[in-house]
Amino acid sequence: MIDQFTSQAWEALGGAPEAAGAVAFREQPGALPSRLPVLAMARATVAACSLAAAELLAERSGTEPAPVLVDEGAVDAAFRSEKLLLIDGEPGATFAPYSGFWRTADGGWVRTHANYPHHRARLLAALGLAADATPEQLGAELARRTALEVQETAYPAGALAVAVGDAVPTDHPLVACGVPGSSERRLAPAALPAAGVRVLDLTRVIAGPVATRTLGLLGADVLRVDSPRLPESADAHADTGFGKRSTLLDLAEPGDLAVLRELAEGADVVITGYRPGALDRFGLTAEQLPGAVLVQLDAWGRQGPWAGRRGFDSLVQAGTGIAMLESPDGERPGVLPAQALDHGTGYLIAAGVLRALTERQRTGRTHRLRYALAATAHWLLTAPRPEPTAGPVPAFDPAPHLTHTASPYGRLHHARSPLGNLGAPRDWPAGPGRWGTDRPEWLTG
Repeated sequence: MIDQFTSQAWEALGGAPEAAGAVAFREQPGALPSRLPVLAMARATVAACSLAAAELLAERSGTEPAPVLVDEGAVDAAFRSEKLLLIDGEPGATFAPYSGFWRTADGGWVRTHANYPHHRARLLAALGLAADATPEQLGAELARRTALEVQETAYPAGALAVAVGDAVPTDHPLVACGVPGSSERRLAPAALPAAGVRVLDLTRVIAGPVATRTLGLLGADVLRVDSPRLPESADAHADTGFGKRSTLLDLAEPGDLAVLRELAEGADVVITGYRPGALDRFGLTAEQLPGAVLVQLDAWGRQGPWAGRRGFDSLVQAGTGIAMLESPDGERPGVLPAQALDHGTGYLIAAGVLRALTERQRTGRTHRLRYALAATAHWLLTAPRPEPTAGPVPAFDPAPHLTHTASPYGRLHHARSPLGNLGAPRDWPAGPGRWGTDRPEWLTG
């Protein structure tokens, strides 16, 4: 029987419906426990990505696609990769003390996100607090305001805070696809699905980097570009920096901007993860890159009152109703067992890129793909929910799905890839390099 979630994801990506029947699952009791169908959603995104990888490899080699077997334990470990990561035996940082749920004056809750120094500075400034204010002082100030007041005070200041509830609209398509251009480029037969594919990675945090980490595993030449003005956490890059190189370009400098445009013009795939329109002025639109597969990722979607706002997985959970559905006691907001909106969207992005490359191989047409964390939340919220588990949730040990890799950051203990197309690599050949230290150039011809 074809899995409903996998079928929905695959058809949203434009895949032939019958292909979803090639997927099988190895069950793992205790994986990603939730009141919502998180495990079903998570394994479906990995299955869709695995199907797309098998399809592209078959298209390039003139063979039949390999069958897909997805292990739920591997999916659990991959979706919690940032939590399971150890660097020389020490866990990485997750959320900063200024990020989290806070009580507000109206008896409600607000969720803040201030993991990056510039977001913390904006939040404190927006609330009239000193730059060195403590988390306790932040909590006291939030307790004097309503949740909606905090949200609407933070937004124009570029800070990140969302009132906990279900008021944020989420009814966006899981994948929005357009066909803006064409390309004469075709991929020769190769041992890996994405070998020889140039991927320009303009994403941060989790969803986009998970997508490009996956494409790198499958053979793509992935180059991540960041601004030197926006430093990245070493822990974050140690988790998602596998399978890619990393360089820094200051787009306020004409020379660096020219380099970025040259890289984009030579790319097969351009993936952006900034708020809508933020990169348009730099020449990274479908009209200016008609020969590339262009992926645009944002938090809240490109239509509606929240279009254009910054956001992260934790904030989307807070604003769409997920946080209260996952409440541990009906009073305090809760969270999903993983940042599943980020990871799930990441695998859907990688799947969409692979499918778009298959279509380019067949027809010469290029695609523009749009994703939003809120759309993935809508998919999760509107799906049938699992039956409550009788008794305690079985304990799950992710150890069989973890491995060790050397890196400049130290010895990494990390999750393996969950991709389930038989014969696909289970791990990257090397660990991530240091963030921002590679040359801004393509390695493939």
